[in-house]
Amino acid sequence: MTPVPPFLTVLQSTARALVDPGKGILAADESFGTLGRRFAAHDIPFTRENRYAYRELLATTPELGDAISGMILFEETLSQPIADGTLLPSALVRHGIIPGVKVDTGTRALPAFPGETTTRGLDNLRARLADYAARGARFTKWRATFAIGDGLPSATAIETNARILALFAATSQEAGLVPIVEPEVLMAGGHTLDRCGHITRGVVQTVFARLDEHRVALDGMLLKTGMILPGEDCGQAVTSTEIAETTLHVLQQVVPANVPGIVFLSGGQNDVDATERLNEICRYDNPPWTLSFSFGRALQDAALQVWAGDAANVVPAQAELLKRARFNALAVQGRYAAGSERVFA
Repeated sequence: MTPVPPFLTVLQSTARALVDPGKGILAADESFGTLGRRFAAHDIPFTRENRYAYRELLATTPELGDAISGMILFEETLSQPIADGTLLPSALVRHGIIPGVKVDTGTRALPAFPGETTTRGLDNLRARLADYAARGARFTKWRATFAIGDGLPSATAIETNARILALFAATSQEAGLVPIVEPEVLMAGGHTLDRCGHITRGVVQTVFARLDEHRVALDGMLLKTGMILPGEDCGQAVTSTEIAETTLHVLQQVVPANVPGIVFLSGGQNDVDATERLNEICRYDNPPWTLSFSFGRALQDAALQVWAGDAANVVPAQAELLKRARFNALAVQGRYAAGSERVFA
């Protein structure tokens, strides 16, 4: 039997650790624009001091490592010191949490394809990855978005973004970092559950075809994708069971069994809906991959609202973050119930 190269052994180990049963990933990789909008919604001044204070609040939450395996950081956060002088990635490791970093630099319009985007960041990616690894990152994330609409997404948009995701993943693995590949089908629009399923199937299938072409080691990466949901403006009433069955049916058709794990994004769902639906998906027996979560707003919103930029609110805000993390840790075990909210209240 051909021995596994040492670099691949490290990738496999990290990928498995990120989907450690009963844990998930905290996405705290908001760009300046996104975090600024969230701060503004709570009248929090968007200053460097407030950004640092908020991200330190997240990273130093006591016992968070019991429910969170990894934390995706924004580039600025990799060099951020916390109050005791430790750099934030080292503080995460101290709490048993693996540091990662978002490496795409945002979306831009896809020329000649109105309403569609591609994602930037491949320029100088090799150099940036070497720097991120030196600063403590062990995994990376890259997001591509796909809108559903009249004639959307186009085959060109799917192909372009799938190729870019594959180049990102291959370059990350070359640098010894586990890539989290995120093709996100957006919730905006009036599409049905079935339409979302059809589009997601085509997108994910194309992404894995390009990953194969670029010789990405599938056992050293993770897929981050959305649950199959009707569009926000559809008005279609669906149950958590229908969402779970459709989501698993689609993914079982197109995600190879040697991918260690699939982590679901919340994609604009409120925190309770995201947890309930995650729980329903994870109740099904024996999928070929480990199922988990990589939530941003659905983990952070309650904590951000409690903190509101006031240092006096750090401890209660951390309690809100830990509570939501524990709810989702229960959900990935299929053990969350509505009563859980009252137990931890």
